[in-house]
Amino acid sequence: MTNNLLASLIGIPFIWGLIIVFIPKEKVQNIRLVSAIISFVLLVLSGYIFLNYDYSAGGFQFVQDTPWLHSIGISLSFGVDGVSVPMILLTGIVTFTGVLISWSIEEKVKEFFVLFFLLVAGVVGVFVSLDLFFFFFFYELAVMPMYLLIGVWGSNSDFGSFLRPKEYGAMKLMLVLVAGSILVWIALLAVYVESASGTFSLLTIREVTFTRSFQIIFFPMFMVGFGILA
Repeated sequence: MTNNLLASLIGIPFIWGLIIVFIPKEKVQNIRLVSAIISFVLLVLSGYIFLNYDYSAGGFQFVQDTPWLHSIGISLSFGVDGVSVPMILLTGIVTFTGVLISWSIEEKVKEFFVLFFLLVAGVVGVFVSLDLFFFFFFYELAVMPMYLLIGVWGSNSDFGSFLRPKEYGAMKLMLVLVAGSILVWIALLAVYVESASGTFSLLTIREVTFTRSFQIIFFPMFMVGFGILA
């Protein structure tokens, strides 16, 4: 079970999000109920990881590595350390409470939960990925549903003298996140090439010593790019 636990945390919300697509939109209560059950399962699994992580040993645990594109060194590699474990638990709590709060949504319920669970799968993937390619992939997977979630189900902001519609906020967020993502992706590719390791594995690349000039050029891209995304 522990060998596939992290993959399950990603796969369960992703697969459920896809299944909802084929459920008739009239079955709103069924979608809400099963979504609540799924989110509770995710909460239990995240709690299990939090309670069973060995903080005295530290390092990456619950590691799973499955080669994907061996020719360029991309693999489905998952693991958690002392930083990501609390984030996984927090994601489980927010997912469960988010589903319960979202029961009040009446407009396009089916579409909302499809996007919501794809977002959850992406967020979990970011926290557990030990492969830089999939780390970036899961972050983009989390970003894409945000535009529609905000643009359709968000709220307008009334500042008194002017109004900012939810569509404006969604578009502005998307443009800013894309700008940050471009910087991060350029820097990640540079790290992959400079390491000469032939892999995107974080566990391998972290052992590489990069030159000072390389760090001066590309660290600002990481700092600004991740700063924007944060």
